[in-house]
Amino acid sequence: MSSSTEFTPRPSKGQAGADPYSIPLDEIDPSDPELFETDTLWGYFERLRKEAPVHFCKGDGEEIPPYWSVTKFDDIVYVEKNPELFSSEPTIVIPDPDPEFPLRAGFISMDGPRHDAHRKVVQPVASPRNLKRLEPLIRERVIDILESLPVGESFDWVDRVSIELTTGMLATMFDFPWEERRKLTHWSDVTTASDEQLADMGLSVDDRETVLRECLAYFTKLWKEREGATSKDLDFVTAMANSEAFEDMDPLEYLGTLILLIVGGNDTTRNSISGGVLALNENPDEYEKLRKDRSLIPNMVNEIIRWQTPLAYMRRRVTRDTELGGQQLREGDRVVMWYVSANRDESAIERANEFLIDRKNSKQHLSFGWGVHFCMGSRLAEMQLRVLWEEIMERFRLVEVVGEPVRVKSSFVKGFAELPVRLHPW
Repeated sequence: MSSSTEFTPRPSKGQAGADPYSIPLDEIDPSDPELFETDTLWGYFERLRKEAPVHFCKGDGEEIPPYWSVTKFDDIVYVEKNPELFSSEPTIVIPDPDPEFPLRAGFISMDGPRHDAHRKVVQPVASPRNLKRLEPLIRERVIDILESLPVGESFDWVDRVSIELTTGMLATMFDFPWEERRKLTHWSDVTTASDEQLADMGLSVDDRETVLRECLAYFTKLWKEREGATSKDLDFVTAMANSEAFEDMDPLEYLGTLILLIVGGNDTTRNSISGGVLALNENPDEYEKLRKDRSLIPNMVNEIIRWQTPLAYMRRRVTRDTELGGQQLREGDRVVMWYVSANRDESAIERANEFLIDRKNSKQHLSFGWGVHFCMGSRLAEMQLRVLWEEIMERFRLVEVVGEPVRVKSSFVKGFAELPVRLHPW
């Protein structure tokens, strides 16, 4: 599919690579995707935590509306603990929904009983009981992937391992046709792509709607096929198709729920798989700890997820005038919780700017959110990473990063497009 309109890149904000303290505080915009693409975001968030933990950004008058940044751990927990004051509706991302195509993110952009009813339907698919059933299958797939990799030559870890493993897992959770599983990756990437990223894919903004409607049509067919199903091997589509909570659901609401589950299952684990390899390469002493003591793997998984923070933020809407961090917020204001900043907040996490695979209290992070919107797939993500690293350590002394990682140009999905590596067996 080719782009129907020529894309003009937005001018650079000039923040990436600049001294974070050289820019006036009221001109800082941490949602600048160049900061994430160049991995130069950290000084900006450090400054905001120190000088303006609840910080107003006026936006750009076009794609980015005005919003408040919340950058400290405890303030974000407060927002998460008070969903009646900080609503998830109408969206979890900074830009407002497109009035021409008002796609929302399923139940994560709902509040109260409606959120609870929708989440309750799909949650059993990712329950500990179902995951115990799935673990042997996950291990079998991990082994197949690792055994297929070239040893001693460079290849892209993102494509060969991170995407392949998470896409396969998604296909299982949806009971999606295996031979077409990369459609799930494509739909996830198109959903989260910026206008510039769409252009790089050869797509226009209008094409995004076309692609996502193709996704909806495909899953609508699966829905109809599974109505009345009684399979014990529950999948997301079967669960929704046979639930009262999803009866008479608007098609875009169904699509929003699908996208939530696809992006949640794809981008998060995929980028933690890549981020863990990079973190161990950048911290060789920690890699040596792992080689000497593989029992650290479950704890290391938590640390990788904290360190990577694969979804950098979530947005909320203020429902009534309130105060937060000494700032007066008004009804209707947008509030952005920067998990990526909170996970490096040294007032809440000791030695937060160090990657430590034997960290105490390693589950104390905000990569999965907090409270009623805590990530439903957290245990699935942890299990995939644990099984992967158990099998990596059986085979390879070192997964060596042999070139510069290519990071995604996005302030929402904090991830990798490419990660060149070389494998060294024991």
